[in-house]
Amino acid sequence: MSVITLTSDYGLVDHRVASMKGKILSWSEEVKAVDITHDITPYNLLQTAYIVRNAYKFFSEGSIHIICVDSFYSKARKNIITKIDGHYFISADNGIINLMFFDIKPEAVYEITLNNRFDDKVVFPATEIFVPSAMHLYKGGLPEVIGRKIKTIKEVSFPRAIYNEAEKMIIGEVMYIDNFGNVVSNIGRKFFEKHASISKNFTVKFRNIVLSKISDQYTDVVTDWSREQEFHGKSSVIFNDVDLLEITIYKGNLTNGASSLFGLSTGEKIFIEFE
Repeated sequence: MSVITLTSDYGLVDHRVASMKGKILSWSEEVKAVDITHDITPYNLLQTAYIVRNAYKFFSEGSIHIICVDSFYSKARKNIITKIDGHYFISADNGIINLMFFDIKPEAVYEITLNNRFDDKVVFPATEIFVPSAMHLYKGGLPEVIGRKIKTIKEVSFPRAIYNEAEKMIIGEVMYIDNFGNVVSNIGRKFFEKHASISKNFTVKFRNIVLSKISDQYTDVVTDWSREQEFHGKSSVIFNDVDLLEITIYKGNLTNGASSLFGLSTGEKIFIEFE
């Protein structure tokens, strides 16, 4: 059975998340509504894309994903239902779909026509547009009933790693920092392996740090488990669970993890140089 997931930049202090859940329950108390996260940095679409892209696939096909990030209502901006990979995504037409699915073509996109008349006033689109749309789909309704099919949506480019042939170098950048302070880049495992197959020797460089090895897992830094505590704070580079190059500190967190200790933030460059 499909579920409804909720992602927002609302936080958990204000009333907004509870309002969404209350609205869902007012339609049906049988609905499974699951929080992905409400701790998105306000309006941060790249962070949203990373989290939702890597979470949605664990839900059953046909699930409905409400994304309330940068979702202020304006008659000048569409709200959309996008069907991709057998799932429905409900969001503002703000570029989030392109960021999430830069490599997957939508099966269909619909402009939501609920509350879309000239004299309609929308105060909170999450409860007035997104939840009613989600419940319509949840109950088996067709998206064509509450929307009209469209061909184009707002495009926001996903930052891609590149290979500089002259310098024999992959140039990527920090795209996400997780709850442990790990620094996630946009350098994918397959992209790296393609160039590593030509030249086996390489160094990973960022700021003034140089590392010459990519570990298989976080715990590879521990060489003696009887003295495991002594390895806390050791740095390494791995490909994480979604196959992106990640700079990590063993048992770090937001205050003493890789992002803070190395002074790295989103958008900063990471280089892999091949010999």
